[in-house]
Amino acid sequence: MPAQHVFTYGSLMFPEVWNRVVRGRYQSCPARLEGYRRHALTDVSYPAIVAESGAEVEGVLYLDVDAADLARLDAFEGAEYRRAAVPVSTASGAATAQTYVWLDATRLAHRPWLPERFSIPAFLGAYPPASLLE
Repeated sequence: MPAQHVFTYGSLMFPEVWNRVVRGRYQSCPARLEGYRRHALTDVSYPAIVAESGAEVEGVLYLDVDAADLARLDAFEGAEYRRAAVPVSTASGAATAQTYVWLDATRLAHRPWLPERFSIPAFLGAYPPASLLE
């Protein structure tokens, strides 16, 4: 499988989390995903995105992620998400990226998830790196 771009919008936007999950080193840049909204979830610190017309999500695009690290990301995200190819925008233009779309609408808190309120130390203490899931 060829390398693919990955759009992140929650815990994986933060290098401290991303680097615990993947083994490779990847260039990244700010990106925007239109047609989706980011929500807080009712019982966890990480967010979800769901399709919503007219909405948009700011995040980080990691470039050319290899298949082994994509598999690690799949394991980290688990069955609560579906990986999907989506169009994203960056300062240098448009790209297609993989992202993780939430599946269980009943757990949406119906309030925004705010990156500035995300506690990296608390998250890292609660969730193992994907390498432990292999």
